[in-house]
Amino acid sequence: MRVAYDCDVLVIGGGIVGLATAYAITRAAPGTRVTVLEKERGPARHQTGRNSGVIHSGIYYRPGSLKARYAVRGAAEMVKFCAEYDIAHAVTGKLIVATEKAELPRLHGLVQRGRENGIPVRELGPAQIAEYEPQVRGLAAIHVGTTGVCDFVAVARQLAESSGAEIRYGAQVVRIDRRPALGVAVRTEDGAVVRGRVLVNCAGLHCDEIARLAGDEPGMRIIPFRGEYYSLARPELVHGLVYPVPDPAFPFLGVHLTRGIDGDVHIGPNAVPALAREGYGWGVVRPREVGTAVAWPGSWRMARRHWRYGAGELRRSLSKAAFTGAVRRLLPVVTPDDLIPASAGVRAQAVLRDGTLVDDFLIEEGPRTVHVLNAPSPAATASLPIGREVARRALGVLAGT
Repeated sequence: MRVAYDCDVLVIGGGIVGLATAYAITRAAPGTRVTVLEKERGPARHQTGRNSGVIHSGIYYRPGSLKARYAVRGAAEMVKFCAEYDIAHAVTGKLIVATEKAELPRLHGLVQRGRENGIPVRELGPAQIAEYEPQVRGLAAIHVGTTGVCDFVAVARQLAESSGAEIRYGAQVVRIDRRPALGVAVRTEDGAVVRGRVLVNCAGLHCDEIARLAGDEPGMRIIPFRGEYYSLARPELVHGLVYPVPDPAFPFLGVHLTRGIDGDVHIGPNAVPALAREGYGWGVVRPREVGTAVAWPGSWRMARRHWRYGAGELRRSLSKAAFTGAVRRLLPVVTPDDLIPASAGVRAQAVLRDGTLVDDFLIEEGPRTVHVLNAPSPAATASLPIGREVARRALGVLAGT
């Protein structure tokens, strides 16, 4: 049976990872027809466009992991990409500050991890912290010189423009018909049908749903965590980027201070369960999505394991005074009046059936499909090497069709 294909590779998701994948495919295999379906009216409307804009160095991630390899490589490539296309960016460096004695061993562990990952790290005492950030207080800190900030939405737009792919916005996928001998047909909400030889799932907050629509059981579910931000009314108090020492038991970095490319200082995020996959406030509730999360055994196992941590995050969400207290550990001069509510983001966190929070990038293949099932921070930083890896897999699947 002869099938008329609309494209060779059909990418679902117009965030930075999906667009980097399209970009990588057309560069690795010129002439390959790529179509990107994005349900929103423009690119990068969710995780890509709702974060602190940090180009991560890779210091936090386990040596040898995909996160470590891709973040280190991706940070350098992202700076080069921004410079090439005149996209706003700056390599500012950042401080990771220990404010309690119990954090000092973890801070030293980050020094060792950074060096194993090939990242330049400078250890600082209290007086040296003030050389970088006069208002920040701590017992010790490390300075990571390769961290920066950029406009990831502008990067996503440039990737879309430079990829040569067909980008269809307002194209929400509602059905997938995969037949290994014939390819993949996708129906969108407006009734259009797009046929491709290979499907690439870069749907972010909805990637597990897309995998199941394609007939693959991903073995995980996306549990959305909202990250709430404030802007600092006195941005002159912070010169660059200031982070606490993270708890290694969680894939979250804690409330931190980020001077963005616009000069504003963003404070956050915390991490609270969202009541919708695009639940950017407590008032956004989608019962079906809540039901999906509640029905997943891993959600309950995760909650039992981490309820104390979650209670603290919830308290900071509901109490501005509690959030201010977390900030004052790093920046003692800050007051509740200094915190101005800002837009929130939602992290697509993959959780396994046993309650494990997936810590590394997770990419799986099925018949005629490649699924990106966990790509939270530092995915924006690492988007160029992630895109090449997904492209390599997609072209391998394509070659076998």
